[in-house]
Parts: sequence; C-alpha cells; structure tokens
Amino acid sequence: MADATDDGGAYAVAQRVRSDVGALTSVNEQLGNAKGLVGTSLSALGKISDSINTAKDLLVKISDNSIHQDQRDQYVASYKNLVSQVANYVDGSTYNGQSLLGHVAGGATAGTSKTVVNSEVGSTSTISAADNSGLANTLATLIGSTFSRTAGGADSFGTITAGADQTSASTALTATTGATAFTTALKGVANQLNQTGADSNLLDATVSFNNSKIDSLNAGLGALIDTDLSKESAKLQSLQIKQQLGTQALSLSNQAPQSLLSLFK
Repeated sequence: MADATDDGGAYAVAQRVRSDVGALTSVNEQLGNAKGLVGTSLSALGKISDSINTAKDLLVKISDNSIHQDQRDQYVASYKNLVSQVANYVDGSTYNGQSLLGHVAGGATAGTSKTVVNSEVGSTSTISAADNSGLANTLATLIGSTFSRTAGGADSFGTITAGADQTSASTALTATTGATAFTTALKGVANQLNQTGADSNLLDATVSFNNSKIDSLNAGLGALIDTDLSKESAKLQSLQIKQQLGTQALSLSNQAPQSLLSLFK
C-alpha cells in the first residue's frame, strides 16, 4: 500500500502505528541517556561505600589511646586523603551535565531527582537522587575537623586541636548500631545503593519492554500494509496461464480458415 488512495482506512491506521513506533524509538534513546546517568551514580556509590568501610578501619586506629600521637597523625593523614577521595567520587559522578549525587566543589549542592518519559503516551518514571554533597564534611567531623572544596578543586580541612581527633574518633565508634554520624552515613549510602540499583533495573526492564512493543507494532504494520507475496504469486501464475491459453486459442482460430481453404484445392 503506497498511499491513502489504495485503502484510506488502512493507511490512516498504519500512519498511527508508525507514529507510535517512532515515539517509542525516541523514548528508548532518552532512556539510554538516563541509564548512563544511573550507571555513573551506581559506580560512584559503590566506591563511596568501600571508602566508608575503610573509614571505619581508620577510625578504630585513630581512636586507639595506646598508640603515640605521631602514629595517630599518620592515620589522620590517611583519613583525610580518604575524605578527599569521597569528594572526588561525588564530583565525578556527573553524566552529560547531570548528577544524582550532588556536587562538593564550590559549596555543597544537592543532587536532584530526574523524571524520564517511559512510553509513547508520555507516562513517566522518577530516578531518585542520592545526595552525597555533604558526606565528605560529615566524615571529616568524625575526627573533629571540617572539609570544604573550592570551585577550583582545592581542598581544606579545619584545624584539629591536640587529642581532638582521638576523642572524636572514639565517639564515632561508641555505638555501631546507634544513630551516630558514622552509622547514619553508612546506612544512608547502603539505602542509596539499593534505590539506585532498583532504578537501573527499572530502566532496563522499560527499554526491554519498549523494544518488544516496537517489534509487535512493526509486525502488525507489516500485516496491514505489506503485500501477501504467496497470494500475489498465485494470482500472477493464474493470469500467466490465462494469457497463454488465450494466445493458444487465438492461434488456433487463425489456423482454422487456412484449413478450410485447403479443402478446395
């Protein structure tokens, strides 16, 4: 079927189906962009979670009152490096100018949830933000310090008075199941990992469903507008046979007068 003159009704339906296929294709392209954002965030959260586990090991060492202050200073230096690395993970989680985790550089800026279109009729899904813009500073407070990063990426820590790092680290570890700043950070990142993983699975399932729907729509479109080749082939063979029979009949009719005249010779 080339246009509406062949079958107006069928052509109108076909155009509607083509529109849905085109819209679904665009939806999946945009969902691919959302998957990139969620995947980047998920990778960053995994690294942040590992860093928090390492932070606990260092807090144990810093809070040990049996070690010399020089040794404690070395552990504190390692802890500060870890805090800076957490900030790097947060600032590095940007994808195509967007971030679910927020930004540390230039002042903490919270991540924002994103709404994505998931179907050809405009329905939407929400990708949840997992704000970690203040996490580096939270970790710094566990040793009695503060953390900040300039817009240019320069890090600074608040001055720790003598012995304050050991006291603060001890306080952070007094209750590993209570509502301490450390356990709050640990649980927060775990919850964020769970939610971001669920968002990633949702996007994968939506893209897969849309692809299946596109295949079904194309199959229906083909049945609606494409020529039935087997039927048309049979019709062509029938016409060819009729043409051959007509040619033979005409040939025989042309020979009949000649046969009649031969009788008078």
